[in-house]
Amino acid sequence: MRVFAVLPPLDWLALLFFFAAWIGYTVFARRRANVQPSVLASTNQWRRQWMLQATQRDNRIVDAAVLQTLSSSPSFFASTTILIIGGLLAALGATDKAGDLVRELPFAARTSVLVFDLKVALLTAVFVFAFFRFTWSLRQYTFGAILVGAAPDARGAADATQREAFADRAGRVMSLAAEAFTDGLRAYYLAFALVAWFFSAWGFAAATALVVWVLYRREFHSQVLDALRQGP
Repeated sequence: MRVFAVLPPLDWLALLFFFAAWIGYTVFARRRANVQPSVLASTNQWRRQWMLQATQRDNRIVDAAVLQTLSSSPSFFASTTILIIGGLLAALGATDKAGDLVRELPFAARTSVLVFDLKVALLTAVFVFAFFRFTWSLRQYTFGAILVGAAPDARGAADATQREAFADRAGRVMSLAAEAFTDGLRAYYLAFALVAWFFSAWGFAAATALVVWVLYRREFHSQVLDALRQGP
């Protein structure tokens, strides 16, 4: 019971809503993509088509350049996340000064040092999750580069069935890398919602709902999706 006494009931409800919205939307997005194409599902079709086209090229410099571009995004975010985590850990080491700074902000909630530490620790955990997803995405793009290097030669003896099988396998690896990167980006978006908790529990819940709505609109009702869903 002492653990539950650390936070007011409204804060516990907002925190529960945060995790329920995060996990629930992740599951919803994956299942909804089977019924209504999402940005990720639509680009996955293009990734498979890309791998199929790679088997028909003698020179794969273009494919290598595309892979390098794709892997640069998770690499950048992973490096940035490390800096953010370092800053948050430094804030935990200087709780009194950081807490005083937050309390000086307009509309910021007046909380104890323990509650402030809890909020910073949770924000750090979100970015740690994002770091693991970004680095896993980067590794999977590395696996994809290996598959591109081992792709059937354009003038080789591989038949259409073998090329299709390779496209399915390599496209799947690229799709998993993109999915891991998307998970990391969602964590970034939801971290902004978590920042609202430093102001109030109501703001935390409202920011969580707003972020989930923005994610849904961008993944299922964006203009770029209209351009992508035509299919290869």
